Amino acid sequence: MDSANTGHEAGHKFLARLGKKRLRPGGRIATEWLLSRSGLHADSQVLEIACNMGTTAIEIAQRFQCHITGIDMDKQALTKARANILSSGLSNLITVQEADASKLPFPDNHFDVVINEAMLTMYADKAKARLLQEYLRVLKPGGRLLTHDISLTVPREEDNVAQKMQAAIQVKAQPMLTDAWLTLFRGAGFHDVSYSEGMMTLMTPKGMLYDEGVFGTLKIIRNALKAENRPQFLKMFRHFRQNRNRLRYIAVVSTK
Repeated sequence: MDSANTGHEAGHKFLARLGKKRLRPGGRIATEWLLSRSGLHADSQVLEIACNMGTTAIEIAQRFQCHITGIDMDKQALTKARANILSSGLSNLITVQEADASKLPFPDNHFDVVINEAMLTMYADKAKARLLQEYLRVLKPGGRLLTHDISLTVPREEDNVAQKMQAAIQVKAQPMLTDAWLTLFRGAGFHDVSYSEGMMTLMTPKGMLYDEGVFGTLKIIRNALKAENRPQFLKMFRHFRQNRNRLRYIAVVSTK
């Protein structure tokens, strides 16, 4: 049976199918904060892990004219990324490939910047730490890691907040308290760890308009209200609205 009709489709894939291009918890606001502290310039070598459809990679290439390598494990997302890169005329600056973030196919000390948004949350805490070791390995000394994820304002166990989110988005996400996130990065060997956090904008009307524009938002809403999509969309929307004071985005810049 098509997962699109069962209510068991992973939240980010579901939203992408509705037409959403920005699939990050803090949307453009968080990504802009990261890029403003990235130190990127035309000679930078960038690795984007979990590049999805290439939205952020394309913006980086357009703004900084630097080379970006994107990796993802989702073949369908990579196909969309290649089409988006081609239509943007940026094939000379962006390359994407299928690769495992836990075993990056790149040499040590290779990238000036690694960017990884809305992925670490999807792993257990020990796996998060192992991934950070790989990111640290491929970064040049002084290189920066830019991350963007979900943070909690209450412990995971309180009122089963993490379990309820997992049920809403159909992914076994493991968000952390802000202090736990910062401890994780410092424990991995990063320094000069700075962060910003705020309300999740992924599915708020204001956030959607800012991220997707008027026409993009109308397309998403039109698709969301179709009979086969409405139950899952409303379930996710209600969950994030009801838990808006417990679930936030966190954007973190860490230096090797």
